[in-house]
Amino acid sequence: MTELKTQPTDKSVLDFIDRVKNSRRKDDALVLLNLFANVTGQPAVIWGDSIIGFGTYTYALANGSQQTFLRSGFSPRKQNLSIYVGAGMSEHPHLLTSLGKHKTSKACLYINKLADIDMAVLEQIIQTDLEVMNQRYPA
Repeated sequence: MTELKTQPTDKSVLDFIDRVKNSRRKDDALVLLNLFANVTGQPAVIWGDSIIGFGTYTYALANGSQQTFLRSGFSPRKQNLSIYVGAGMSEHPHLLTSLGKHKTSKACLYINKLADIDMAVLEQIIQTDLEVMNQRYPA
């Protein structure tokens, strides 16, 4: 089995956020940290070099082995805030229509700044993602 490159670490989440150079991105990361902690009820953990994850899930690979990854989370990247809520977006895409300015990929929601979006809708998306993940991968 190939080990995932992105693994949980013991790095300090607050130290990581404090090192974010863009002040708006840093402030937005602190808001997301509180939002994810409140919605998930899980502690924040740094995964790899730059992802803040909440909870884990284990999934089966085609070869029968298993891997564990973060259940939900975000990353305050230089170009945007990457929010890992793919299950919530795929199951309830209608929520995206009222979110505000954003882009998506299969697994991520990309936001330039939190001021561009409706935070109540983002909270719904995170909650929906968590519900879907809990159904698919019971803890």
